[in-house]
Amino acid sequence: MSIEHRVIVVTGVTRGLGRAMAEAFAAGGHRVAGCGRDRGALDEVATELGIEDHFWQPVDLADGAQVEAWGRAVEARLGVPDLVINNAAVINRNAPLWEVPGEEIESLFRINLAGVCHVLRAFLPAMVERRRGVVVNFSSGWGRSTAPEVAPYCASKWGIEGLTRALAQELPPGMAAVPFNPGIIHTEMLASCFGPAAASYPGPEEWARRAVPRLLAFGPDDNGEARSL
Repeated sequence: MSIEHRVIVVTGVTRGLGRAMAEAFAAGGHRVAGCGRDRGALDEVATELGIEDHFWQPVDLADGAQVEAWGRAVEARLGVPDLVINNAAVINRNAPLWEVPGEEIESLFRINLAGVCHVLRAFLPAMVERRRGVVVNFSSGWGRSTAPEVAPYCASKWGIEGLTRALAQELPPGMAAVPFNPGIIHTEMLASCFGPAAASYPGPEEWARRAVPRLLAFGPDDNGEARSL
């Protein structure tokens, strides 16, 4: 399939980086399958980008059965993905680990780690069967370093690094799994950590103009390699 007509799966398309990527991929002529938990925001994306060439569906990534059903629906509608981007993630409120409620930690891991596994299990079998495709799992600078008061988030992103590198060893030749640090971007998540200082960093749209060509260029030579923007 030519680069102009790829099928691209993006999680978390209702806000921030996910929405900016969906807009940029669609503008480039690609067919996008996107999900999010906020049905209202997802309807806005569908209205903006259309439904004829794309597929938008509300999905709770923590629910493996929902993700599996979404995967089947995407393949029936658009075909086997050429590029799967695990972007969706949440962060804990700033606090020492012992002050973060257990329920908040468990919810974070269900989305940031288990959710990524659910997506991979939903789409990889068909991709592996044809021995083609790229998976990009979004990590973070805090997946390769640490900071106080975001220990659960750091743990989840360090987990993404290990998960992706191990997955890379399992894929057949011709495929790639890439742990990707998108850099520091002015999003709601960053504002929750940095406060007003977050505004000094590039916003999602500016970031997407640089990031989307890089994401589209990933191939077998990037398999298992930690990449950053």
